[in-house]
Amino acid sequence: MSSGTADAAPASRTPSRPFGDRLAEAIDARGRLAVGIDPHAALLAAWGLRDDVAGLREFALRSVEALAPHAGVIKPQAAFFERHGSAGLAVLEEVVSAVRAAGGLSIVDAKRGDIGSTMQGYADAYLREGSPLAGDAVTLSTYLGTSSLAPAFATAAANGRGVFVLCLTSNPEGAQVQHAREADGTSVAARVARTAAQHNAAEVAAGAAMGSVGLVVGATVGGAASELGVDLEAVAGPLLVPGFGAQGGTAADVRAVVGGAFPFCLPSTSRGVLGAGPDGGALAAAAQRARREIEEGGS
Repeated sequence: MSSGTADAAPASRTPSRPFGDRLAEAIDARGRLAVGIDPHAALLAAWGLRDDVAGLREFALRSVEALAPHAGVIKPQAAFFERHGSAGLAVLEEVVSAVRAAGGLSIVDAKRGDIGSTMQGYADAYLREGSPLAGDAVTLSTYLGTSSLAPAFATAAANGRGVFVLCLTSNPEGAQVQHAREADGTSVAARVARTAAQHNAAEVAAGAAMGSVGLVVGATVGGAASELGVDLEAVAGPLLVPGFGAQGGTAADVRAVVGGAFPFCLPSTSRGVLGAGPDGGALAAAAQRARREIEEGGS
């Protein structure tokens, strides 16, 4: 994989079915683990690679080759590619293409959010058919309000792709916004979750396994969802749950946070698996261990 190029991948095309259906199939086939591809400088050094575009490419494509068969989702973190400029973005395009060629699904972790035509520009870049940066889904930030994300919701639906909206994150400062309450007592996090549920309702009513609008909910937020009136089961869409593994979240923590929505959840880890590299067999084994822990732990 590390010596291949994006040209070897099949041409992109608009998926014939909604992202939620395709994700449910991926979970059944490869498990619910999401592995983040986070090629920061320390990990590159640990792999014996230089902190440059060549090292970035070697790290990222070797990771995809080893991990795609063992993870429901591969999640490249856009920031670690962007830091290398246009050449780094070209590697991100290769990663998206390589995941597709391996038969996997990708979530580009870009956390974009803006208003109007600018939001449409981000949607075109990460969700529109024909864009080399368009994986199967993208993460979005709601700081400007959920209605500001309408162009992304519409573009994702039109192109058979998904979105994951920040709802309850584990960083302490996140609570200042996410836990705040409106005049009627509704928390911001609950409002975000209700918006996702509204967008998913039509897909689910039509028989989809789950909707294509997901949420990001940290593995270490404890009982925040119930305390804030966030009904994760009612969302009927996927839950990306970062913080599992090296960041301190356990399989039991994940189950405690998501409750009855566990069938929809994607616990996400990066260092917990990538730290086993650079040997492909060791990476695969680490992913398999994490996958077993998710399915068996806390039950």
